Amino acid sequence: MGFRENLKAELLYQDILVKELAAAAGISKRTLDNYLREKGNIPPADVAVKIAKALNVSVEYLVTGEQDETRRTEERAAERILAGLAPREVSILSGIADVFRAHPSGSGTAQDAPPPGAQEIPAARR
Repeated sequence: MGFRENLKAELLYQDILVKELAAAAGISKRTLDNYLREKGNIPPADVAVKIAKALNVSVEYLVTGEQDETRRTEERAAERILAGLAPREVSILSGIADVFRAHPSGSGTAQDAPPPGAQEIPAARR
């Protein structure tokens, strides 16, 4: 698979809209759409780096489809953790992930609303 196919697959895998990725990468949606078209162009290196960073993948992965060993290890670890959780716990973690996705620059604050189903942790247990 090439850049276009790998980019499409990653968008589906991460459940990210094209306009969301464009905003996170600091490029126009039209430009990103061009890279996703059947006969679309391959982006220049600097743009490919922006796209990869916004997706938290390597440029190598987008070009070749091969993940680096660190990412594979992290994914296996995450899968093991999720496998040991109850459905409600997975739902809570998913809500937390949604909060982080809403603040991709890490600008989430303590005033952000808790994810659905989350319970307030008493101050003594924080």
